[in-house]
Amino acid sequence: MPSSTTTATNSTTTTHLAKQHQFTAAEEEEEEEIIKLLSQECKELLVSQRERECDVVLATIPKSGTTWLKALAFAIINRQRFPASSSNPHEKNHPLLTSNPHDLVPFIEYEIYANNKIPDLSNLPEPRIFATHIPYHALEESMKKSDTTTKIVYLCRNPFDTLISSWEFLKKLRPESLPQFSFEEALKMYCNGSIGYGPFWEHMLGYWNESLKRPQHVLFLKYEDMKEDIVSNLKELAGFLGFPFTVEEEREGVIEDIAKLCSFEKLKELEINKSGKAAMKFLNNFENNYLFRKAQVGDWVNYFNPSMVQQLSKLMEDKFQGSGLSFKLL
Repeated sequence: MPSSTTTATNSTTTTHLAKQHQFTAAEEEEEEEIIKLLSQECKELLVSQRERECDVVLATIPKSGTTWLKALAFAIINRQRFPASSSNPHEKNHPLLTSNPHDLVPFIEYEIYANNKIPDLSNLPEPRIFATHIPYHALEESMKKSDTTTKIVYLCRNPFDTLISSWEFLKKLRPESLPQFSFEEALKMYCNGSIGYGPFWEHMLGYWNESLKRPQHVLFLKYEDMKEDIVSNLKELAGFLGFPFTVEEEREGVIEDIAKLCSFEKLKELEINKSGKAAMKFLNNFENNYLFRKAQVGDWVNYFNPSMVQQLSKLMEDKFQGSGLSFKLL
């Protein structure tokens, strides 16, 4: 059993998408070509239309709080137009009550530039909010060339719980024609860096290191800290995005209202998220309820045996050593 805190080290970043999450070598090679294309398109997104000085990019590893972060950012930025308070007569019309967060904040790689399309983004309301699972290195060149006004928010979840959530999610998407995807296999692939968007340590460290170098442009949040103290983290997020809460809003409980509206418990019980299929259109046979499992810190203890704990703990110690990045595991 590892301690509740593990420290983190610098690495270079490589990426391998797992298209449709079916994990074949041929598909990984195909996805490498796709990520190269997407990288250029993402650069175009960030460096083009420079008059847009308030773009927001929400970055995550899959299954590390993406849906939650999208909901929170959308609610914070649009709170004047769509109040979150249940006592407000307009609250019943809040988009988060009738739309999945993924429909309100589109993915760069899955939706905006899907199927090789180059969209017209000029008519999107400001600030434009986008999301991505792409590693920082794919955005780095564009960020250097841009006017650096784009804000990036990265939400990081501890690797143990991220793996469990990813594995459970991928099992739901896996075609019945394929053999069962065991947890032992998932752990091996995870430790080899071949699930999702490349090695998890490189993905995390890419954004972590940039947040240390340019904290005014990259905000690094931790899933576990947000679960522990949502109010303080929402104040930090709102300030970073340029939409700080006023003293009056704090006194009236606006922060708590947003936290409640975007909570796992609230979102999970909405009809759109229980029976809808609107989100993640790029995945076959996807149902919105796949996005809502437990949202717990420390659920990994129900899956890992001692040798597995040792394996992942040792990897984290090796990869994160000296970086200053640490995780709360329980």
